[in-house]
This record gives sequence, C-alpha cells and structure tokens, in this order.
Amino acid sequence: MSALSLVRSELLRQHNFIDQQWRAGADERWLAVQDPATGMPFARVPDSTAADAAAAVEAAHAAFPAWRAFTGRERAQFLKRWHALILDNREDLARLISREQGKPLAEARGEVVYSASYVEWFAEEAPRLYGDVIPAPAPGRRMMMVREPVGVVAAITPWNFPAAMITRKIAPALAAGCTVVAKPAEDTPLTSLALVRLAQEAGFPAGVLNMVTAARERAAEVVDVWLADGRVRKLTFTGSTPVGKHLARESAATLKRVSMELGGNAPFIVFEDADLDAAVAGLMAAKFRNGGQTCVCPNRVFVHRAVHEDFVARLAEKVAALKVGPASRADSEIGPMINARAVDKIARHVEDALAHGARVVVGGERLPALGPNYYAPTLLTGVTAAMCCSREETFGPLVPISRFDDEAEVLAAANDTPFGLAAYFYSRDMARAWRVAGLLETGLVGINEGALAAEVAPFGGIKESGYGREGSRQGLEDYTQMKYLCQGSLG
Repeated sequence: MSALSLVRSELLRQHNFIDQQWRAGADERWLAVQDPATGMPFARVPDSTAADAAAAVEAAHAAFPAWRAFTGRERAQFLKRWHALILDNREDLARLISREQGKPLAEARGEVVYSASYVEWFAEEAPRLYGDVIPAPAPGRRMMMVREPVGVVAAITPWNFPAAMITRKIAPALAAGCTVVAKPAEDTPLTSLALVRLAQEAGFPAGVLNMVTAARERAAEVVDVWLADGRVRKLTFTGSTPVGKHLARESAATLKRVSMELGGNAPFIVFEDADLDAAVAGLMAAKFRNGGQTCVCPNRVFVHRAVHEDFVARLAEKVAALKVGPASRADSEIGPMINARAVDKIARHVEDALAHGARVVVGGERLPALGPNYYAPTLLTGVTAAMCCSREETFGPLVPISRFDDEAEVLAAANDTPFGLAAYFYSRDMARAWRVAGLLETGLVGINEGALAAEVAPFGGIKESGYGREGSRQGLEDYTQMKYLCQGSLG
C-alpha cells in the first residue's frame, strides 16, 4: 500500500450527492482531479450543470421544514456522530487531502482534527441558540426576540483547506437548523465528498446536505442557479475578493444573507524590543503553513532597522532548513503548490522584486527536479511598497522583508492596503501591544502569536477582506435571523 492509499476505498467518492443519492452530472461530463505533486489525474468528479444545481436546491428546500423542527439538542446528536466518524477516519481523510491538495501528510492530519473541532463546537452550541427577553415599556406586554434558521444555505469553498473550510460552513448551518447546498473547489473536491459520505453514515436525513462539483469554467453555471433562486436564503463564500464582490452583487437580486471571507495582505511587524526567537518561530508557523497558501499568511514582513540584520540571519537559517517534497515523503515540510498558475504567480512576484532592487537571501527558484508545481521557500530583503509582492497576495512560500524606523511609519504601511483580514506583531512593550492592536485595520490580530484560527474564536475580516464571522457563537448566529415577538393584553 502506498503512503497515500486509503484504508476505506469507499471514501473516494466520484459523484454528486443530492437528496441522499450519489449521482453523475446531468450531462455526464467529468472533471479530472490531479495530484499537484505530479500533475497527473487520479480521479474524476462530475462537471455539473444548472440542472444539478437546481436538483440540489429542490432537495434542500424540501428537507428544510423537518430539519428545522428538530430541537437543537437533536441536531447536535447528528453532528456529534459526524464528528466521531471524522476522527475515526482521520488517516484516510488526511491522505485524501495530501493527494489532491499537496500539503504534507502531518499537516493534513492536523487539518482533519481542526476541521472536526468545528463540528464538535457547533454540536455543542446548537442547544444554546439563545434569544432575548426584552423589558416591556408598558404594562400588560411580554416582548422577546428569538433566533430562527435562515433557510437553505449555499456554501462555496476554496481548495487550500478542503476539510476545514467545508466543516466551518456546513456545521454551523446544520446546527442552526438550515439545510445546505455546497460546491467545493474544482482542485480539491474529493475531501469534501468524503466528508459528505461520513455525514451520510452519521444518519443526516435526505436533502439536509447536498454537494455538487464543477470545473472552473462551469462553476458560474452552477452558482448562478443558487444566486437567482429565492429559496436559497444565504450564501457563504471563501475565496478571492473579485469573485466575492461579484457574488455579493448578484445576491442582491433576492436579498440573500451573505458571508464573505476574502483575500488578505497580512502584515507581520517585528519591533525593536521583540523576542526575536519567538518572532522567527511565529513567522515560520504563520507563513509556511500549507506552503504559504492561506489567506492569513503574512504577506508583508516589516522589521525594525535596529534588529533587521539579526532577525534576517536567524530567519534565513530556518527557511533554508525547510524540507520540500511530496506529501508521500515523511520528512516533507513544504509540498507542491496547488497548480502551475500558483507557481507562475510566485515566480512573477520574485522576478518583479529583484528587478526593482530586492535581494534573494534564500531560495528564489522553481524546483523542477521535484515535479511541476514546486517552488523553493524564499526570503527576500530590500522589499518596497511598490513591488508586486507588497501589493498582491502571493499565496506561496515567499517572505518579503522591509525595514522600518518607527511605530507610526510601520502602522501607516501596514494599513496601506484595501484588505483587512489578519495582522501580526511582536513586541515586549505591553502599552505598545494594546495601542498597536487597536490601530491595525484587520479583523484578526496576533500579538506575539503566529497561529490565530480556532473554532472558539470569530474568524473574518474587514474592508475588502469581507464580512461575517466563522467559528465562535457569532459563527452560529450568522446562519440565523431574528424574530421579535410581542404579546399584549396580559394585564
């Protein structure tokens, strides 16, 4: 058995899941799923049509009345069974993630546990979806607010965390009493389909959870059905800002609730009083997770001039020691990028920086001997705000470092972006810590910490990084609507 073979081969699902049935697409066209380590296809899934998307909505709409009628505690029992099955099958799920997404197997195992944490969290929150009792302004009245599920939810997820992104959306929707139609990314549909197979084993009723797959060129045909259908009452999307803006505009026609977790351009600031070893460790954890292919990866690193040389020397040693290779190799720390477009973008950013005066300290090259989609972990110095790597999200293992001289200067630079998802800084001055945290224009701030995401915390951005929150009790409330009740004649 190879390192990425499945123990339970039935978890490799290659059909849509609609109304508790595994189906081919309406016109039986297929989308090849490729291994990013080799560029070779190893599975196929339906390249779905508008008819498939419509069938999913029909199923979800029909299932909604019965599903919302369950108590929160009853819905929690379904979620708890799903959570247990995810953990019981964590090794197979990790192997699927590594095979279709490319991340090292140890990291994929961590993602499975992380994805399961959202299912467990929202299972525990489902019985605690509280409303409010409102003090009446006049005698003889009782006034209250209750929360109800919004209805059918359309979830569209990205390729970089194929397990965590789907559970982070589906689990709160189901916990709140909503039903779901979902479309995973074309590059990584298999993990999502395997999770749906486990949900089926957990006993969710027919139509409560539905999933269709589609190639990039056909995705609009699928999603347009959901955007136009008034029975779909909420859209949740994680992906690029341009696509998010389009979806938000199109959702306005039926006034859907919308949650958007979009692009980022995260700053990472190292002040002169920082613990440099801690800052290096935090940057390594934040930057190189998933090979730099996360929306909260530091994209711009600002280091105070007084500690710049020392910090760069320590960081360079760590970056140079990273082991690059396929997920099937046990010692790999950085896997392949998701596809050739991703590698081309990293190379373009590095070439642009060098052309405008930056210097390569580590890396700076493709690694074709390993396969078609590998790029060396790279450290650049002398980076300026005018370079592409400062203005665009690289989404790869590139660390561009700029110097700064004072707090006001670096805060202005950090906030000089239309995006506002995550920011990080390191300082041992507690007055500065609270001051800087308050002035950074992002939805997430890491203070002497490189790992931000957790199921208990609200994850989301501001500005052009989106709106809405995932995780936490706020993540459950995003799938509900408020209803005010007023009863009179009680005096």
